[in-house]
Amino acid sequence: MIYVDPKVLARVNQWLTPFFDEKTQHDIKEMIANDPEGLEESFYKNLEFGTGGMRGIMGLGDNRINKYTLGKNTQGLSNYLNAQFPKKEIKVAIAYDCRHNSKKFAKIVADVFTANGIKVFLFSDLRATPELSFAVKHLDCQAGIVLTASHNPPEYNGYKVYWEDGGQLVPPQDNEIITEINSLKYEDIKFEANENLIELIDNEVDNAFADASVKNGTFNTSAKARENLKIVFTSLHGTSITMIPKVLEQAGYNNVAIVKEQAEPDGDFPTVKSPNPEEPAALEMALDLADKESADIVIGTDPDCDRLGVAVRNNENEMVLLNGNQTMVLMTYFLLKQWKKAGKLNGKQFVASTIVSTPMVEKVADHFNVKYIEGLTGFKWIAKMIKDFPELEFIGGGEESFGYLVGDFVRDKDAVTATLLACEIAAQKKNEGSSMFQYMEDIYNEFGNYREHLISVTKKGKQGAEEIAAMMKELRENPYKEIAGSKVVRIDDVSKNETTDLTKKQTSTLNLPKSNVLIYYTEDGSKIAARPSGTEPKIKFYISVNTKEKENFEEILQKKIDTIAAQINIS
Repeated sequence: MIYVDPKVLARVNQWLTPFFDEKTQHDIKEMIANDPEGLEESFYKNLEFGTGGMRGIMGLGDNRINKYTLGKNTQGLSNYLNAQFPKKEIKVAIAYDCRHNSKKFAKIVADVFTANGIKVFLFSDLRATPELSFAVKHLDCQAGIVLTASHNPPEYNGYKVYWEDGGQLVPPQDNEIITEINSLKYEDIKFEANENLIELIDNEVDNAFADASVKNGTFNTSAKARENLKIVFTSLHGTSITMIPKVLEQAGYNNVAIVKEQAEPDGDFPTVKSPNPEEPAALEMALDLADKESADIVIGTDPDCDRLGVAVRNNENEMVLLNGNQTMVLMTYFLLKQWKKAGKLNGKQFVASTIVSTPMVEKVADHFNVKYIEGLTGFKWIAKMIKDFPELEFIGGGEESFGYLVGDFVRDKDAVTATLLACEIAAQKKNEGSSMFQYMEDIYNEFGNYREHLISVTKKGKQGAEEIAAMMKELRENPYKEIAGSKVVRIDDVSKNETTDLTKKQTSTLNLPKSNVLIYYTEDGSKIAARPSGTEPKIKFYISVNTKEKENFEEILQKKIDTIAAQINIS
């Protein structure tokens, strides 16, 4: 006899009531009979909001992305919006990416909003996530939704929620909305659309976003320098094909070769194992084309166009992929240099990054006497900084996971404008007889040789979640005293909002929201952070090392990273 957890069975039985369509009920009965393990995975919990919204595998059940889980979230958000703006015409913008069912899900979400009397601006075709963030403010909306699972595998989809400032939900609104959602039954969802409240949008927002991107992402590069830069671009089957070629051309970059095999939007991502520009394998076709075209720079974006990977030629004329920290350092330094040259730095500006990113960004900011603000992982926190510090002008900011934001006309990471910025740096340096790679080396030589390394360990399903929880528990209860032979001098436990100075044996408060992150700092300046992902079934270890040595520093840094990885017994 097949055993099913009674708590799971109680959840399942809710989906066998007449409110749910006949096909859903039939398919659930098939799962009960033939796939009890899959049934438990699908129903053992509700999908939760993480650093990037709600993201999960598409399928039946409370723990899956489907018509009913999306409908319930949208009904809860509708109730919250109607309560927050009782005497106002409420407007919501909706975009979606290339993933399977994204267009269908976007229409379902639009239907629920309009059934609750809320006007919807719906993109008629797929669009980049940063354009949705822009559209929320441009169209004077109270909220925005994008249906996307970023760079997750093909079986995933997701639901990201934006507030009226164009940034993703942050406390207390996220918890208030989640409380409202959790108070609902599926039967509370209103699916009957008011089609009169749906307005399809396209060119007006496209053109306005492109203009703003060019304005914010270009910096006095000559027409000749732009024309001489040879660019290879790949959208990795995603949404960026709708905007990046247009913006590059508008800015004067006409020497662009597009990877044709990856230009067609496709939720199966057939030419890559993973559509993630953080992984070198995803850019193999682009790098091959770059060699054929003798290109100077390769740009690849993830499916929803908020992250970008950048590859440039090194001093041996070989294409090398920069990591997210290197790209962030390059962009931040270049931006501050441009602002200083223009005489715009007056002590009332700031740049931003995250607690798991390179310490180099703070060093660069200090050099230019610009305020540096650090937050939790996820660009919703950088968007919150822009809102929380209205007296300061935001210049730019990023995180190690290949995301960057230039200016505040968008309030999420923006691979469109960051692509322009990368090309501006490359074009100017080539025109000066140098290169983007040499520029990066010069910056590191000035501020110190830092290297970062990310290790992601995938642990899928309910058992995986339990294993990740056990790993974090062990790291807290039995902390390392030494890492790679260097004494641990400080531990930050963000879940308790505490930092402990082990040399002084003093504990004080961190100025951060609580989050499941643990960070070790060692005597030699190394930094190791452990953090379960908020959007993927992974635990991530972020390693940062540095050396003052000028000779053989690459070997020294790599040895440190290898020793740390071996000690924490992951590969």
